[in-house]
Amino acid sequence: MYDPGTINFRTLIFFIGVFDEQSFSAVARREGVSASMISRVILQLEDTLGQQLFYRNTRAVIPTEAGRLFIEYARTMTEQLSEARREMQDRSLEPAGLVRINAPVFFGQRHIAPWLSELSSRYPRLLIELTQTDDYIDPHKDASDLIFRIGTLTDSSFHARVFGTQHYHLAASPGYIAKYGMPELPAELSQHKCLVYKGSSGANRWLFRERGGSWSHYPLTGLLTSNNAETLFTCALGGMGLVLFPDWLIGDSLKKGDLVKVMGEFEAAIKTEPQHIAAIYPNARHPPLNVRAVIDYFVEVYGTPLYWQFE
Repeated sequence: MYDPGTINFRTLIFFIGVFDEQSFSAVARREGVSASMISRVILQLEDTLGQQLFYRNTRAVIPTEAGRLFIEYARTMTEQLSEARREMQDRSLEPAGLVRINAPVFFGQRHIAPWLSELSSRYPRLLIELTQTDDYIDPHKDASDLIFRIGTLTDSSFHARVFGTQHYHLAASPGYIAKYGMPELPAELSQHKCLVYKGSSGANRWLFRERGGSWSHYPLTGLLTSNNAETLFTCALGGMGLVLFPDWLIGDSLKKGDLVKVMGEFEAAIKTEPQHIAAIYPNARHPPLNVRAVIDYFVEVYGTPLYWQFE
């Protein structure tokens, strides 16, 4: 009966060698062992499988039909074992050389840049190139090893490591609330001063729903519209108006009381689909060591739940 525990990597290497060379002695010379040892290992393999794998004569060692069948399995197993061994060896190496990272501007300022010093201390041979843009990045064309992306993940030709889900909050400064009052329903927003982000795809839509309900869009005219989130954030802190921003951007200000959550009984969003915070990289079976190291580092930093999230 076949016992997988009796077939080891070296046995498979010997078998593949004999299959390709059709000679015990040729394999023995290459492996630095005796021909009798090669012959003995092949006999043990045949006993384990319960099949004769080679016809032996004085001129050659010829594979049987069972041998021709088993060679495909043997090659697959040795390739997988070799790849696994390389993967494990890689993990013992130190990340080094250039890793190119792309990230949204304000997210990069808030949640990537502050942690790069520690990343560099951990991996001193790693060179970091960080490009920040809020424009759409095509992973197939952009020269980046790792792209931090916030949105709906749809491109199956890339792997993604999801850190968490982005949540939106409507907020204003205590000064604004004291002056203009606290809106209680989304329909009241048309009577308030709103600060709206406008990117390359147009102004953000403000969507609201009661918990478990359906999303509804509430059109509004922005007192201030800008393609720079930091500008809108600064103006909101100064009491200029309401903003609808993600938790990673305003979570700290809400915790400190610099901003106040508005209409907390409603869920808020700019899109109906879940917006993931993720790092994406080319669809390789095993990402490069530098990419793995950066992803693992930020998984550790961001934590579960994400450190900027709150109830």
